[in-house]
Amino acid sequence: MKNKTSFPPQEGEARPSRCPDNSAFKQQKLPAWKPQLTIATVLSSFFFTGAFCLSVGVCLILSTNSVREIQIDYSDKCSDCSKLRENSSNWNKECHCSVNFMLKEDILGDVFMYYGLQNFYQNHRRYVISRSDAQLLGRNVNIQKSYCAPFTTYRNGTPMAPCGAIANSMFNDTIDLFYNLKSSVIQVPLLKTGNSWWTDKNVKFRNPKSYNLSSAFAGTARPPYWQKPVYLLDEEDERNNGYVNDDFIIWMRVSAFATFRNLYRRVSRIRQFADGLPAGNYTFHISYNFPVTKFKGRKHVILSTVVWSGGSNPFLGIAYVVSGTAATLTGFVITAIHLKLRKKKAYFQK
Repeated sequence: MKNKTSFPPQEGEARPSRCPDNSAFKQQKLPAWKPQLTIATVLSSFFFTGAFCLSVGVCLILSTNSVREIQIDYSDKCSDCSKLRENSSNWNKECHCSVNFMLKEDILGDVFMYYGLQNFYQNHRRYVISRSDAQLLGRNVNIQKSYCAPFTTYRNGTPMAPCGAIANSMFNDTIDLFYNLKSSVIQVPLLKTGNSWWTDKNVKFRNPKSYNLSSAFAGTARPPYWQKPVYLLDEEDERNNGYVNDDFIIWMRVSAFATFRNLYRRVSRIRQFADGLPAGNYTFHISYNFPVTKFKGRKHVILSTVVWSGGSNPFLGIAYVVSGTAATLTGFVITAIHLKLRKKKAYFQK
């Protein structure tokens, strides 16, 4: 290799070398393995992949079909409250509605309650980045330098806690479930904690350090669309307040699609509900706060069980079945081509 320096080295100076080190790696002398693809190995790979994907896909679909689920759209059934919420000046006026439904069969096992939104796009780039992760970790940061704008401070300079468009648009309907008996009405016990991921609760979200939450958030104000400050999100459980509130944490995990569901509550398996939800008449009591008419959205409440593969979502099983079918068909096509070429080769060798 020639040295292309502008000035030749002076007498007594060593000429710089551009050659790589004399090692097996840099001299490309390491042993290598080159697979020998034969018709047997190629066909066995395609058929094995196809059989594996088909079996996994069928198992996932059968597992998903065993999920018990009931979904109720309450957008139209709470139309009066929906009209009230169209005017932002009515934000401090309460509005309640009820939705009756019937379970024809028992829903056994753990029952989860979800709220679902339709036509709500959370995947816009400006919306996704509109948050301050440092603030959500309880640090004292200047949110003016974050991506939270325009939801950073009020006109008087008071910072918002939490800041950003994601937090400001947090779902805030309150949903209670009642079991209607002939002689009485029983409120179904629902668990509001333990619904978020451990990493979210212990790693990604932290409250500012102080002797109490109200002093920790002193000098800040709630986002414009909130009805309560962040340290009063759960007035019954002090440990479920601030940035570590389960409902807040779950909402901050944005969805990639316009139609999505988020976990809201879990049915506590005690008393009449030790085995799940018995068949009978039920009522949802809803405190309607979240407006959806401006973006032509819909709201749902979902009661569902889960299995080892998750909830009621057949997409993964269908994807495995399609992949397995494609691999198997490809194997048959290659087999047909191979037999045809081998027959033609044998014909010309005669």
